[in-house]
Amino acid sequence: MAGMDDREDMRRRALESHANGDATGWFDELYRSVDGDWSRIPWAKLAPNPHLIEWLASEAPGADRSCLVVGCGLGDDAEALASAGFDVTAFDVAPTAIATAKRRFPKTAVRYEVADALAPPASWAGRFAFVFESYTLQALPVEARAVAIRSIAGFVAPTGRLLLLCRGREDEPPSPHPPFPLSDADLAGFLEQGLVVRSFERFMDAEEPPVRRFRVVYRRGGTP
Repeated sequence: MAGMDDREDMRRRALESHANGDATGWFDELYRSVDGDWSRIPWAKLAPNPHLIEWLASEAPGADRSCLVVGCGLGDDAEALASAGFDVTAFDVAPTAIATAKRRFPKTAVRYEVADALAPPASWAGRFAFVFESYTLQALPVEARAVAIRSIAGFVAPTGRLLLLCRGREDEPPSPHPPFPLSDADLAGFLEQGLVVRSFERFMDAEEPPVRRFRVVYRRGGTP
């Protein structure tokens, strides 16, 4: 488990990168810096996100199983979605993360790719029936976050769905450092991109101390 020093190192790298106008370059730098000791990466649990697993317990892929995982890290969520029956493409901006995911899951059916949510492949536009975004947006500064929201919303096919997991913020002021808990206003960009809210759950997780989380399902087309 990442310690306080590891979290401070992550924040320092992120803020320095942001200050230099690079919203995402620090991710691969951080992965490389731990020399394979993934316990030092604050978000790398080496297990699927429990809030995804809980959601999957009552959801099915549907006829169109095409799925895109945003910021897939070391691959655990992508593998869980593939096991649930989705046809998964997963990407991360960090080449080290993608190379590690491929080594960890050598027989995987997931297509792992290096790509940037701020400048994704044009061929992904409107292509995926299901898009999963977990904790990527909360790591980005405001300007880059708006760009990423447009990209992520743009991946969703007509009548497709987006599942979003993030730290949530209600009345408290914005955090000065990542992870940046997101408010309703921060997420309004998805509505501006033509998505509608199907469900919006606000809850405290089981961490110590507990962390406020949002789990939101959006869809394109139709009514909420």
